[in-house]
Amino acid sequence: MIKFFSFVMAIAVIAVAITAFTPSQINDVKASVKRGEKVYTKVCLPCHMADGGGVPNMNPPLIQTSYVLGDKTKLISIVLHGMNERVPIDGDYYSNNMAPHNDLTNQQIADVLTYVRNSFGNKASAVTLIEVKQTRSKKN
Repeated sequence: MIKFFSFVMAIAVIAVAITAFTPSQINDVKASVKRGEKVYTKVCLPCHMADGGGVPNMNPPLIQTSYVLGDKTKLISIVLHGMNERVPIDGDYYSNNMAPHNDLTNQQIADVLTYVRNSFGNKASAVTLIEVKQTRSKKN
């Protein structure tokens, strides 16, 4: 009886794991990436380039960097508040100022960062509207 119960529990755990991402959630991420690509093309592409490679020593690449794949709050803050310091990113220094893009809506920021975190060979979790709202509401 215990073996049967363990088997049933194992099946239940597998069923939950399989359905962790519903088709609508997968479609939401795909839609966000598609919207984010449009924002990227208008706002980010001139500095970070079509391939996300950036410009050496000026504009950092968005390909497999700790900034892109790491802390989402930090990434959201960079978009919202810009960056005006010489920063090391994965062993290289970048010094071109990035203007704040606080004119973008929370949805646009979530979408463009989801696009970046899932393009150029990157594979990372989506940035959500709630995460952007929370970061925007924090005092710096």
